[in-house]
Amino acid sequence: MEPRESEFVDRMGLVMERLGGTRTMGRLYAWLMICDPPHQSLTDLAADLGVSKTAVSTVARQLEAAGMIERAPTPNREHRYRVVGGGWAHALRVQFAGLRQSLDALDFGLSVIGEDRPEQRARLEETREFFAFTVRDVEGFLQRWLDHRDAAPPREERET
Repeated sequence: MEPRESEFVDRMGLVMERLGGTRTMGRLYAWLMICDPPHQSLTDLAADLGVSKTAVSTVARQLEAAGMIERAPTPNREHRYRVVGGGWAHALRVQFAGLRQSLDALDFGLSVIGEDRPEQRARLEETREFFAFTVRDVEGFLQRWLDHRDAAPPREERET
């Protein structure tokens, strides 16, 4: 890994950490975005990232479950991974699905807090409305992203 590539990988580790993942998760995903060839074995990933093969295996399974990477077909039993197109949109869809569950919890909270506690009730209602708004808007947001992505000219055309 070149020094500037290493810096990019480390920066993405910090980004993923801020988003609630682990630094290794961000570093692994970043490396898979830029490595050549675009699919790497667990052994290669561990060596390139300077972490244990067990740590890479664990993180790779998490990223695979989130729909951000996939196992590449190989003629042997070796696990090789590559980035999946549209992975971030899929990951957001999974995260936003958790908001729907939050609505149930907030509805229960509203049933617990009576009208005689207006301040607490107002906080719950605002939070519930925020989550409900987000749930309603997320599919539209993701569709707008897909439309934008699909309408954008290839990168080569944008740079000329």
